[in-house]
Amino acid sequence: MPPAFGSATTTVPQGEPLMARVRRGAQRELLAGSASEPAIDSGAVSPDPSSSGAGPRKLSAIREVAARRAPVRNPSGEGFGSILFLDAGRLPTPAEPQVLSDLNLDQVISALVKGREEYDLGPLLSAPLGDLDTLTYRQGVFRDLESDPVRAAVESFAGAMRWMRRALGFAEKLHNETQRARWHLDAAREYCRAVPVFVRELDVGTPRSDGLRSLLDHVRTYVASDRFQGLSADVHRLASQLDEVTYCVFVEGSRVTVGPYSGEVDYGSEIEATFRRFPRGVDPNRQFRRTDWEDMDSVEEQIQERVARLFPDVFGTLRGFPVRHANFADPVLVRFDREVEFYLAYLELVHRFRAAGLGFCYPEVSDRSKQVEVREAYDLALAQKLVKHGVPVVVNDVQLTGAERVAVVSGPNNGGKTTFARMFGQLHYLARLGGPIPGTSARLYLSDRIFTHFERVERLTEMRGKLMDELVRVREIFRDATERSVIILNETFASATVHDALFLGRKVLDVIRARDALCVYVTFLDELSTLGPETVSVVSQVSPDDPETRTFRLLRQPADGRAYATTLARKYGLTYDRLRSRVAP
Repeated sequence: MPPAFGSATTTVPQGEPLMARVRRGAQRELLAGSASEPAIDSGAVSPDPSSSGAGPRKLSAIREVAARRAPVRNPSGEGFGSILFLDAGRLPTPAEPQVLSDLNLDQVISALVKGREEYDLGPLLSAPLGDLDTLTYRQGVFRDLESDPVRAAVESFAGAMRWMRRALGFAEKLHNETQRARWHLDAAREYCRAVPVFVRELDVGTPRSDGLRSLLDHVRTYVASDRFQGLSADVHRLASQLDEVTYCVFVEGSRVTVGPYSGEVDYGSEIEATFRRFPRGVDPNRQFRRTDWEDMDSVEEQIQERVARLFPDVFGTLRGFPVRHANFADPVLVRFDREVEFYLAYLELVHRFRAAGLGFCYPEVSDRSKQVEVREAYDLALAQKLVKHGVPVVVNDVQLTGAERVAVVSGPNNGGKTTFARMFGQLHYLARLGGPIPGTSARLYLSDRIFTHFERVERLTEMRGKLMDELVRVREIFRDATERSVIILNETFASATVHDALFLGRKVLDVIRARDALCVYVTFLDELSTLGPETVSVVSQVSPDDPETRTFRLLRQPADGRAYATTLARKYGLTYDRLRSRVAP
């Protein structure tokens, strides 16, 4: 058993340039690998460990621990449970991956989660809501977070929680028990600093939403609880005791001796004073960089062990801290920390588009009226690419009134018909996430599910033709779709003859009209737009001065039967005369 008294010695390699130093509170640097620990006051956010390769602790692991301690459920509406769900124990059904792919929403989700992989936002963004109350709840939180003071308070807290997780993750990688315990203490110290600051800053922001006001009440109660006060007192008491540790390192040749400090001269201060007169510039090619997230080297570790022998009570308390406070974070705040990134990521995307001059609005959503009216909407996935390259984004209006349920979209090829269909589906999906949607104003119906039918590549493993495959997929849609569903059919039965496609198209639209579902049907068959009062014709436009130029604008007007195939053939050199001239001997 190591001695718990006096001084201790260690031998270092010959030629190692060590200087005698006095350390007051220096065990903090040794234990953290020369790290600057987070401050207790409400100063700047602590250093980001990601720069040194220290991986973040998995949120899923923290959530599992939190769940074992106290399930975060709020089925009765008592207290705060989730910033995303009114019933924290019941999650909505995820959307079909194929639907997300058909509508290019997978690209939107990828953009939203980029840089936030540790929060596992994909499942949250892939599960649209089905009830109006939760949707309204989210819209309120979104509106609050568009306020700079509220968003700043939340982002500051999220930054502190991120530092806490990464400190805990770094501690798990260390082999030295005392150093692991110090990182655990630093993580708890940052947590105890951040939570009261979050209460003050969020209170100043005066949130109006039910979600954030309920959260604020919860955190106020939590900060005043015996649990948090006990944790905070233990953290501050232990940190203060460690700060009071004073020791001295004596270097004599290749021998290093660690002992108690007894008023010896601090040569470190003298050396700093001597060299202060010289320029402080450092050649970047010769600069030695030591990050805040390094493990101790062998010399530091041996010095730390001997310092611990000088102060056995303090270091014994430190080593026991992770046991006493293994899972110190409130599980409700751990869940909030993940879920609020859903809002922050979404609003970051919204602000980017608004800066490019594109509109985003909060839709008026109804679970009764099936009226659809959106002004200056656009395909969000396509707009991401266009904005990135500085290309203008064409906006379109969408309108279904009265008995209208089906928009039959026709017009020339490459005119934006499929983009319009995707936009219609995206609008209804994004509205169900509870956030703002592309457009300047919007009224939408709260659907239960979205179904899509886009062209598929034929698979050799499936022993059926393309038409049969389309019929099977349409039958599957009708099996599950209800009167509350949105159905997107893009050039269905394009592989059939005109006669067969018209016959099948009528049958399909008859089922949709009878079911009273909302639908966009992209087709080259103009006759389908006049089946009854439930259908309305939408036609893609060309430039009046140049029929070869597509405007990508779509308007409500009777289908005119013009596909502009001749202009396309002329554009690509495929007219009858051009082809004859090519094959002529």
